[in-house]
Amino acid sequence: MSRLSASQYLSAIESESIRFREVLADAQPGAPVPTCPAWTAFDLLHHLAETQGHWAWVVANRPKDPTDRPEAPRAASYAEALTAFDEASAALVAALREADPADPAWTWSDDQSVGFILRRQAHEALIHRLDAELTSLGHFTDLDAALAADGVDEVLDVMYGGCPEWGEFFPLPHYIRVELTDTGEDVWVQLGRFHGTDPDGIEHEEDDIHVVADPGIEADAVISSPAGVMDARLWRRGDGDAIHLAGDLGIVDHFRRVIHQPIN
Repeated sequence: MSRLSASQYLSAIESESIRFREVLADAQPGAPVPTCPAWTAFDLLHHLAETQGHWAWVVANRPKDPTDRPEAPRAASYAEALTAFDEASAALVAALREADPADPAWTWSDDQSVGFILRRQAHEALIHRLDAELTSLGHFTDLDAALAADGVDEVLDVMYGGCPEWGEFFPLPHYIRVELTDTGEDVWVQLGRFHGTDPDGIEHEEDDIHVVADPGIEADAVISSPAGVMDARLWRRGDGDAIHLAGDLGIVDHFRRVIHQPIN
């Protein structure tokens, strides 16, 4: 699947952040966030402000260690939180606009580039815009199909399919084709097992997936829907009623076990 351009990611950060702020401006600070049960509207607002402020600082300062950033205090009031979000969001957009996506920058990923931050923050803003709308309106509005298609690839490849350096992915000869019916794109997923011992000495062995290139064979199962439906469901922000399953449902169950794990 082809990536979006840097300008498309930047435009998404701007537009999704504007919508996020717009719907939260009228929310009650203590309103619960249905998709993040431990959070209120105030918490959601603070979270995205802190996230965007953090990555604005990383892009602008290019630290070797992100803990060098001074910790930003939480706003004392909802009005102050809205202002803090405005400042953080503007700083992120400005920093990314001035940077080259190919420039090196610290990230938590193997991809140590501004481009990774640009893409990740476009989807961070998109998914939290859904949270904001669900909090304020009780439903979310449509996702841009091209951005959502890229989001399906990103959440499966980066958020679910990554492999820490202390572990290893052991592939199985089984594949799922995730078919996006409105964009005509597919994401191929290979099933496998993950095994490793983390830095705390805890051993992990569990079902896993990796995004792969089209293997040129018939898929064991096909999961299909419009891109926005699929992206929202993979982030557990939609009911997925419009998703169609075909093929070996045992293979689909392996996939489900992976994507039902929390995203850290």
